[in-house]
Amino acid sequence: MHLKNSPRSYGLVAIVLHWLVALAVIGLAILGLWMTDLSYYSPYYRSAPFWHKSIGITLTAVLLLRLVWRWSNPRPAHLPNHKRWEVSMAGVVHGLLYLMLFVIVISGYLISTAKGQGISVFGWFEIPASITGLPGQADRAGAVHYWVAIGVLGLAALHALGALKHHFLDRDDTLRRMLGMRARQLTSSKEKQV
Repeated sequence: MHLKNSPRSYGLVAIVLHWLVALAVIGLAILGLWMTDLSYYSPYYRSAPFWHKSIGITLTAVLLLRLVWRWSNPRPAHLPNHKRWEVSMAGVVHGLLYLMLFVIVISGYLISTAKGQGISVFGWFEIPASITGLPGQADRAGAVHYWVAIGVLGLAALHALGALKHHFLDRDDTLRRMLGMRARQLTSSKEKQV
């Protein structure tokens, strides 16, 4: 497997970045929903937000890297059986996912820095609090963070269902390409009868 994309398949870098983002989003959603129910006396009351913020900042860096890679390394061509509406819908869903993920990151930053404290990233360095004290900053940013995250989970589910539809119903290589698998050698029904 090559590092860069080819006209027929995704390269290793695109595949790894895709799955890192997917795992981070799922993990952050689970952690975020779990930590909202923690009481002040929970042993995880301070550590859960620390990990959520650190992973969220890391996700931001991976998202930026993924966008740079995507712009500098053309994607493989769409498969010939993809319908125009499927290609258009995939483009809209991908664009919305990127936009919403950045809204989540920005709103998370605004929640965390509302009281003027920076964000420690794994204890290695700190992101300074440059926007603080806006009216209702933490509450408003918190509502945006929560509802946009729910929207991302819905879009991610739609994205996954589309990939499964291509794999099991259309029997094409859409999912196989993002898993780094070789394209299937599909034969037409006429070739099978010979």
